[in-house]
Amino acid sequence: MTGEPTRALAQGTFDLLHPGHLHYLEEAAGHGDELHVIVSRSANVTHKPAPVCPDRQRRDVVAALSVVDEAHLGDPEDYFVPVREIDPDVIVLGFDQHHDEEGIRAALGERGLVADVVRATGREPRYDGEMLSTNEIIRKLLEERG
Repeated sequence: MTGEPTRALAQGTFDLLHPGHLHYLEEAAGHGDELHVIVSRSANVTHKPAPVCPDRQRRDVVAALSVVDEAHLGDPEDYFVPVREIDPDVIVLGFDQHHDEEGIRAALGERGLVADVVRATGREPRYDGEMLSTNEIIRKLLEERG
């Protein structure tokens, strides 16, 4: 008899996908049998500039990645609504995400949810000119085409 698959959960804005996003999602997938990704709604992104691409577009692009089993849009009001629905075994935070591991653990506990919380590693550019940041891509576009 086999048990339920282990579910890993990643979360982010994923505006203008780049190799840093791919690294994060590949690492997150390594923490489970299934990778679910919550794509933040534009209205909920308050810690950095709003995404350029619409919510559904960003979700659809993330869903198309072979490493992702299912991509979800975040809840408009409560981050933990899709977390409860997905019921992950582990939540993998991006290496540079503003979330605090202990804060996430505490919030899970307050809601009766149980999941490990880990932080993904970052990675350095692998060749000259490789861009690992949406803001870097936007700056480059404006310099060259703006």
